[in-house]
Amino acid sequence: MNNKLYNNLIFELSNPGCVGYSLPRNEFPHHEISESHLRNKECDLPECDELTVVRHYTNNSGNNFGVDNGFYPLGSCTMKYNPKINDEMAGMKEFTDIHPLQPETTTLGCQAVTDELRSVLSQITGMDDFTLKPCAGAHGELTGLMIIRAYHESRKDTKRTKVIIPDSAHGTNPASAAVCGLDVVEVKSMPDGTVDAEDLATKLDDTVAAMMMTNPNTLGIFEHDILKIVDMVHKCGGLMYYDGANFNPLLGACRPGDMGFDVLHLNLHKTFSTPHGGGGPGSGPVGVRKGLSQFFPLVNPYHGNFLVELRGLAYVLSLGKENIKNVGPLATLNASYIKESLKDIFELPIERLCKHEFVFNGLLDKSTGVTTMDVAKRLLDYGFHAPTIYFPLLFHESMMIEPTEGESKDTLDAFIETMRIIAEEAKENPEVVKSAPHNTPISRVDDVLAARQLVLVYPNEQKD
Repeated sequence: MNNKLYNNLIFELSNPGCVGYSLPRNEFPHHEISESHLRNKECDLPECDELTVVRHYTNNSGNNFGVDNGFYPLGSCTMKYNPKINDEMAGMKEFTDIHPLQPETTTLGCQAVTDELRSVLSQITGMDDFTLKPCAGAHGELTGLMIIRAYHESRKDTKRTKVIIPDSAHGTNPASAAVCGLDVVEVKSMPDGTVDAEDLATKLDDTVAAMMMTNPNTLGIFEHDILKIVDMVHKCGGLMYYDGANFNPLLGACRPGDMGFDVLHLNLHKTFSTPHGGGGPGSGPVGVRKGLSQFFPLVNPYHGNFLVELRGLAYVLSLGKENIKNVGPLATLNASYIKESLKDIFELPIERLCKHEFVFNGLLDKSTGVTTMDVAKRLLDYGFHAPTIYFPLLFHESMMIEPTEGESKDTLDAFIETMRIIAEEAKENPEVVKSAPHNTPISRVDDVLAARQLVLVYPNEQKD
């Protein structure tokens, strides 16, 4: 990449008078625009020739890191490869040319796709029915909690305003509960990383609306007391909510519905290999046990995220009933392989069988002064994306690693070797690690300064 020129902002490449386009002749009559709708000054847009624009964005696209060009072990996010057959199906003109205002009678094929996806997800999770309306995981969480609240309100049980959440939970769980107008009650974990059932018992009463859990939990550990916990919450009149963010290791192996969960959401961009939204539509389908589908959201029948849903169905159908059973075991095998290969040089705070992911607590040798952040930055120099760092908050130097089931042993071995190299560098030459990255277009930044002194607009647009 030509970092010296084309890595500049497009505004910095602008030259007055440069034009890289030509507009077609206006075939419509001229209409005057009222003064109230006109700008007071010219729009400050960059002026570049076409070649400069193409080179600028082509070069910058090479700075993007995704699962298509490297290993992406981002824990709790399941950065799974998106098979190209998914895109091929979603790219068929019979699907891409539909319009939300078409008569429903002309979109029966699309309706069949969504109906089949609902049926497939119900079979995989053990739930009775699904709504596909939510367009993201957190959106699904909120929808699920609103279903739970509506259920209690339908029974005139309005004092149930509390949601119990483990201290290891993802931050979206308490955030979604708060947005739903519910009070968050935290339950602590035991030393083995699982929910403390005795602590939970002290928090259960007739004000509890639900308990939110993911299983395996955010530490990658299966909750061995899950049936006991579900029974405890149900006996006090609360419902069990399953956060499907960590569903990947269960795929084809275990069903939340069989554990007794009442409501759940799934992240299609995680377990079912659809693209991460990146600001665009995603999909967070919500499943419920029998009797709760009456509380599904009633909105426009149009699915703005239909093509995402189609990709998820293509993934399931391409694997088939037999092959989908291999997803969970292989995800668990890959995570366990990395953990066992590195636990002699990285601190393993919980020595238990992990599922799809696990957590290190920084380097085993703390004397070097090399932090989890330093290791993450140094990984970039070797062409690997960093794992999730400093989450969960149970450990000071958390490093959460999730390889997914799709990575080969060769890739895992290369990552393991690189992690061992960095650990050795931390001993022999710690400053090399502390000052990383060295080979990326953007070098080490001052994260604290960047957070405190935000620059949100191009300097020419800043007000005096």
